[in-house]
Formats: sequence, structure tokens, C-alpha cells
Amino acid sequence: MALLRIYHYPEPVLSRKAEPVTNITGAIRTLARDMAETMYAAPGVGLAAPQVGISQRLIVLDCSRNDDPPRLIIAVNPEIVASTGTVCEEEGCLSVPGYYSQVKRSAEVTVRFRDLDDTPVEITTDGLLAIAFQHEIDHLDGILFVDHLSALKRGLFRKKYPKILAQMEEQL
Repeated sequence: MALLRIYHYPEPVLSRKAEPVTNITGAIRTLARDMAETMYAAPGVGLAAPQVGISQRLIVLDCSRNDDPPRLIIAVNPEIVASTGTVCEEEGCLSVPGYYSQVKRSAEVTVRFRDLDDTPVEITTDGLLAIAFQHEIDHLDGILFVDHLSALKRGLFRKKYPKILAQMEEQL
């Protein structure tokens, strides 16, 4: 297993729509394991393949609490097939380090995907896992959480973000 490089805004791979996975091969399984290791090391609760420079529809998620055992979900070609309600929670992103903002999402989602054994899976969930699924699936469509902000807040983000990155680099 290997830690992968996490691409940061505004790298072009983050704004492209990812291609469907046509075959679940050994390379896809290895990529999923490496993505999970990278997500845990970051640390984060989700990671999409475009965030590591691979334009494929593959995500990994684990929203378990620190004192709970890991509950890794690997989703190939995930899609939201139903959603209800609304929540507004603070989000951050491994591809937009150091920046957080309130984002409006569906409170409950039903997600369909295939696991690494090519078995169809359907999950209906709420809370952090629902938000994480929406956030990561957005990545597969070339959408970052900052794209959900109002035009004013997006403008402020674009102005502030280079300063945030510069501060983070100084701390390294």
C-alpha cells in the first residue's frame, strides 16, 4: 500500500467529470486500498479518486468515530438515487486544506454503487455519512464544496485562499 498525493484546488483534475469504472480490476482494488490509506493518514472521512489525480468514479469513506472500529465503505460508480430534507453543516476538504464553510445538503440520501466484488449495494443514510457521500460524489462530477457557496462567499474564498495556503506552507 502507498500514500497518494492529494491534489489541491485549483488543479484541473478536480473540476473534471470522472469516467465510470468499467471493470473492477486488480488496479482498481489497489487504488481503493491506497486511497483508504491516504484518507486515514490525512486524516479525513472521505476521498474521491479525482483528489488523487485519477479521473475515475471511485470513492472511499469512513465516518466512524475515533473510539469505534473502522467502517470503510468503498464505492465504485456511486450515484444518489433519492434524497430528502435539508441540513446545513460546516464542511472542509482534503483538496481545499485550511478552509471551512457551511454547506447546504440533503439530510438523507439513498446511494447505489458496486463494491470491490462487483456486488450491487444500496444504502440509505443520514448524518455525517449522508453528507460525506454527497461531498465525495460531487468530486466525481468536478464539483468542490466551495462551488456550493454563494457568489459573494466564493469570491471571498478565492481572495483568501492563496493566503491560507501560504500560511500553511510556512508552518511546514
